[in-house]
Amino acid sequence: MSLRGPTVTFVSSSLEGQDCSDITSMPAGMMIPPRPVHPFSMPLQRINIFSTSGLTLAPPSEVESRCNASQTLESEVMKPREDEFESKSSKSSDNLDGGSAGEDHESERRPSRKRYHRHSIYQIQEMERFFKKCQHPDESQRQSLSSDLNLEPKQVKFWFQNKRTQMKAQYERHDNQSLRSENDKLKSDNLALRDAIRNASCLNCGGPADMSVMRLDEQRLRMENAKLRDEIDRISAIAAKHIGRPFTPLLPIPPSSGVDATFRPLANPLEREIVSGPSLVDIASCPFGLTESERTAVVELAIASMEELIQVAQAVEPLWVLDAVTNREVIDKQQYLQQFPRGIGPTPLGLKSETTREAGTVILSPIAVVENLMDVNRWREMFSYIISRAITVEVISMGLNGTYDGAMQLMYAEFQMPTPLIPARESFFLRYSKRVYNSWVVVDVSVDSLRGNPPPALLRCRKRPSGCIIQEMPNGYSNVVWVEHVEVENKSYGLFQNLVNSGLAFGAQRWFATLKRQSERTASLLATTIPSREIGVIPTIEGRRSILKLAERMTNNFCDGVGASTAHTWITLSGTGADDVRVVIRKSIDDPGKPAGVVLSAATSIVLPVSPSRVFDFLRDERFRTEWDILSNTGVVEEMVHVAKGQNHGNSVSLLRVNGINANQSNMLILQECNTDESCSLVIYAPVDTSAMSSVLNGGDPEGVALLPSGFAIFPEVSQYHTSRVPCNAPTGLCSRGSLLTVAFQILVDHAPTSRLSLGSVATVNNLISSTVLRIKNAFVCNDT
Repeated sequence: MSLRGPTVTFVSSSLEGQDCSDITSMPAGMMIPPRPVHPFSMPLQRINIFSTSGLTLAPPSEVESRCNASQTLESEVMKPREDEFESKSSKSSDNLDGGSAGEDHESERRPSRKRYHRHSIYQIQEMERFFKKCQHPDESQRQSLSSDLNLEPKQVKFWFQNKRTQMKAQYERHDNQSLRSENDKLKSDNLALRDAIRNASCLNCGGPADMSVMRLDEQRLRMENAKLRDEIDRISAIAAKHIGRPFTPLLPIPPSSGVDATFRPLANPLEREIVSGPSLVDIASCPFGLTESERTAVVELAIASMEELIQVAQAVEPLWVLDAVTNREVIDKQQYLQQFPRGIGPTPLGLKSETTREAGTVILSPIAVVENLMDVNRWREMFSYIISRAITVEVISMGLNGTYDGAMQLMYAEFQMPTPLIPARESFFLRYSKRVYNSWVVVDVSVDSLRGNPPPALLRCRKRPSGCIIQEMPNGYSNVVWVEHVEVENKSYGLFQNLVNSGLAFGAQRWFATLKRQSERTASLLATTIPSREIGVIPTIEGRRSILKLAERMTNNFCDGVGASTAHTWITLSGTGADDVRVVIRKSIDDPGKPAGVVLSAATSIVLPVSPSRVFDFLRDERFRTEWDILSNTGVVEEMVHVAKGQNHGNSVSLLRVNGINANQSNMLILQECNTDESCSLVIYAPVDTSAMSSVLNGGDPEGVALLPSGFAIFPEVSQYHTSRVPCNAPTGLCSRGSLLTVAFQILVDHAPTSRLSLGSVATVNNLISSTVLRIKNAFVCNDT
């Protein structure tokens, strides 16, 4: 505004940085509107427009000079910001071609951007192939891949991490799509149900239905259903008391909706038997179908179990202690829980723990031992005396480079003893093999809690980390440490109670003894020459192998026919207690190794007051055979062929000939196999056809020879314990006062598989087995007197 006197000009801080020529060209005294200024462009020192520096009583030239100074100040403040902007712009254009010399100079001063490596097609294919076998390679596997593919180990590691993330994302997308489609389906069903309820009509009058009445009817039905279920449970419990064993209803009870539909933890073994549910064989027969998260959990469980097995196998006190009652080596439970708090969870109610350990040398290479354990068919064949059934449920990993290093698989197996008095044990477990330095580790662990509350069948036998550590020796053989840590139902086994509690029935001693004996048998089978100490008329080495294979099939047939597998139902015929005769009926159809028809198996167990070794020598010696064998008591028994199967002279195969005293009596051939170790001894025999046996001795195929074996299983009667070295046919810590003898016969009662069993056939078999038991008892009583 114009005043009398000099011109007064108000200069706002918003004028700083503008072109001052515009100010000088404007009429004096005109107010300049303020310009909006960005906050990051303000000077570092705040300027107060009401300060005296904003009021200038000076000519326009001084104002112009002040404006220049303000512009200079703002340019100095904005210069770092512009440099920063140029720096960011230059970084974003590193990959563009061209540029001025100044930009090249700036790029030289900045660090160059890291260039990423793109894998070749061959490298990706090889890593993809390995990823299908093992998604979590360890350090040694990554090192091997990096050297083969000319990559850094970190590149291999990052590729597998990215691949797992990619696969997880794909699975999640697939699951989301499935859940979304299922959700849409449920929505449509819900809408349809709502429409049906909205339009529901009464069946009597045709009018609209009363929903409250329908709900009352539903509640009444639920209450009646619960009462019927309780009645079935009560009747089943009464039946179990009368028949002496748990009773399972013939028809399964479908679970109701809600909480009752899920598996509940059972407090007592009787309820576990009564409640219906899938059997362990049914569970193992269905595809398991592990999800990605379950596979990760299984891999973590396998690695943790392997580490635990190594520590348990090498540990001493205080983990392994002597039991005050049995005076044998067992795991201290409290120390175990403190040292291994994770594992597979607490022990369920009604189960007891069995822990055993055994070590020794077998004449097999470590690779051969691992192959026999990881191949389910070879495992079943190697331990045929223990395993009645075995199935590979799902293969999780095949191993590395064609070996079993890192192999992992879910398995089902049923374990038995050659007597119907000891129930078989079923187990569903994970098996994992891994090479650790110069040793191999094969570990088993149960996976019953993998999917929430398990069915009752999975809780009858649980495996905590068990298995063996196999170390190669300088001579090529293997030093094996075997550990068995299982939790089983606390049952009563009658005569065999002490034997089962000692660990000789299903413990590490029996597994290792069987492995050692079978390794010697394999070496004998692969021998290229016939030992000079063997007697007989075997002309060739092929004939020797054929008779060994035939005898092995005969023994497997006997163990399968005498064991208490869940596939058989034994029935008690007579007796009160230990001398009960149990029978089972089988039908043989289209089996070239067995005669066709109805087969009746009968077995009983007795106690003898003599050592197991003495009973074994008596039954296997052909000179004493006429004292107990009714079929041979009218002739002279001669051993025609004797084939040794190992260092122990008791492990052998013999071909016996029964020569009749009179000319009217025909000669009979009997194939006999004997096996013995500290846990069990077997004497098994079967009559054979003369022409078929002649073909076998000349190297013919033994698979077509029909056999129906009978025999004896001899166990130590574990009754007391010792710590000093005393004459006793039992492992250290156990003493046998006598023997437990199981006598078993298999007889073809009818050639027609469809025929019914007559009472006369049962009576004949009962008389045969009773007479044989009486003869054996009399023989030992006479010898003792």
